[in-house]
Amino acid sequence: MPALNEEDALPAILASIPDLVHRVVVADNDSTDRTADVARAAGAEVVYEAERGYGAACLAGIRHLQHEGDPPDVLVFMDADGSDDPADLESLLEPIRSDGADLVLGVRRGEGGDVGTILPHARLGNRVVLGLTRLLYREAFEDLPPFRAIRFESLRALEMDDRNWGWTLQMQIRAARRGLRIVEVEVAHRRRVEGVSKISGSLSMSLRVGAKMFWTLARERLRTER
Repeated sequence: MPALNEEDALPAILASIPDLVHRVVVADNDSTDRTADVARAAGAEVVYEAERGYGAACLAGIRHLQHEGDPPDVLVFMDADGSDDPADLESLLEPIRSDGADLVLGVRRGEGGDVGTILPHARLGNRVVLGLTRLLYREAFEDLPPFRAIRFESLRALEMDDRNWGWTLQMQIRAARRGLRIVEVEVAHRRRVEGVSKISGSLSMSLRVGAKMFWTLARERLRTER
């Protein structure tokens, strides 16, 4: 669970994690508030990543799981701002637990979510990136969601290295390219607990994220053709 200044959202989220989850790791991405203290108080393991970036925080969490205790069989990624509902974890994990998938994506349109959580400019950018992904890779994904579950050994085989906003796209491209079984399930998407999204909360940030997504598409395509 990558987290940047989420002290307000974390208590309720961590308290709602179901018992089927054995370990919770919060990757504190250089927060300036009490994110790390709040996470520890709620029983989570905390790893610190000084380099700000979604992918950098995720990679820090993965390294922690590899070297501290027994690695998990399945790893779930979810946002720490309250937009992902822990109640959806069971449906997210079911395709893997029943041996029907290696990677499960939580498509943000399930019942019980809030209306308007994805702003128009972010929704448009998502569609453009997904359209280009279909064109370049012949993969018809419905979303690029942060809420996802993947077998840990499958994740390691992907050799993820994106350290910023291209993380989710890189994972989906590499998973498809390596023949992983990918399933999409609908999940609720809620308004974040406090403040605005650090990615889609402003048009300028969304444009920066979009540029990174296009770069990720091009880079992964070049790697495929080598």
